[in-house]
Amino acid sequence: MSTLPSENSPEDVNNRSFWMPGNYQRTVKRTEDAFQACNDIVACFQERARVERQYAQQLSEWSNKWKPVVDSSPLYGSLLKAWQCFLSSADRLASLHASICRSLVSEDGDRVRTWQKDTFHKKLFGGFKESQDTETGFIRAQKPWAKRLKKLDKARSAYHKVSRKEQAAREREAHAQGNPDVAIDKQKKIQEERELVQQEAEKVRARYEKVLEEVNRYAPRYMEEMESIFDQSQDEERKRIVFLKQAFLSIHKHLDITNNESVRAVYDELHNTLMAIDEHEDLRWWKNTHGPGMPTDWPHFQEWTPEKKNKKGKKEVEKKGTIERSVMIGGVRVRALYDYVGQETDELSFKAGEEFLKIEDEDDQGWCRGMKDDGWEGLYPANYVEVV
Repeated sequence: MSTLPSENSPEDVNNRSFWMPGNYQRTVKRTEDAFQACNDIVACFQERARVERQYAQQLSEWSNKWKPVVDSSPLYGSLLKAWQCFLSSADRLASLHASICRSLVSEDGDRVRTWQKDTFHKKLFGGFKESQDTETGFIRAQKPWAKRLKKLDKARSAYHKVSRKEQAAREREAHAQGNPDVAIDKQKKIQEERELVQQEAEKVRARYEKVLEEVNRYAPRYMEEMESIFDQSQDEERKRIVFLKQAFLSIHKHLDITNNESVRAVYDELHNTLMAIDEHEDLRWWKNTHGPGMPTDWPHFQEWTPEKKNKKGKKEVEKKGTIERSVMIGGVRVRALYDYVGQETDELSFKAGEEFLKIEDEDDQGWCRGMKDDGWEGLYPANYVEVV
């Protein structure tokens, strides 16, 4: 997994070539690089997990901060429900991002750590067994090749040295020929030296060519052995790449909330709540709760009735004077939740499920006045009925 430096000149390419002695180290080092990459991946996404946790906390804090404000706001009806839905959606999203945090740490992080432990086997004195095995294979394959290259380099240096010597002898001979200042005997001696050097150069050249031929004959075997070890290293690297690809896909699955059904449900519910804002229904509610639709105690004739003995749990009747009723214009239709049998003559009896009109609001003792369809009128417990 190492990144190779840029290679420019042909000479630099040759020096960095995999086939040159020792240059297999970059391939061997991939094992240590992969191990370190696992550490970096775990650390990277643990930090992302902290981001998810902090975001979840901030969403919850934001929701908790605004809930009292929203609940006591002057908005009402479907508009209020829409605003409240934003806060409940934030709570659900906070839970989702908290689960993403847990997945990144306990699922993805543990998965990489477990695979790392099973794949890389540390040696007692440092390094990894996998690196040592690969390096040992390369060393064995390259050792005879390196010896031949050393021998070839020595033969080449010897040939280049004698070639320079021969070139110098030729230049001296050319300078001496036709020069009146150089004696004939001296010229002959220079010529003989040039011939001896030439013969030596031919012998050295022949040795150089022989060593080169031996190296070229061994090259196919060397390449086969090196490629065999390299293929084993490639196979190990392929397994590492495949695993880390799956690890990244798992992380992506946890982070990609665009296809998360829970997120869709959150925003679908929020959208439906917003679309359910109904100005007509809200205005009707306001009219009946705070406007002309409210029940009102209009002026009416108040008949005098004899005072009655106070009953525990019922609204008190003044010892003297008249009983005033909070009359509802038209009344409100209610349905009985339970059976009730009146204990006094001024109480209303009914069966569960029976409907009748509530004609007076609940008093401070929890009693309302109702009237059945047959005209029978009386008191009943307010918590025994519900508005239809």
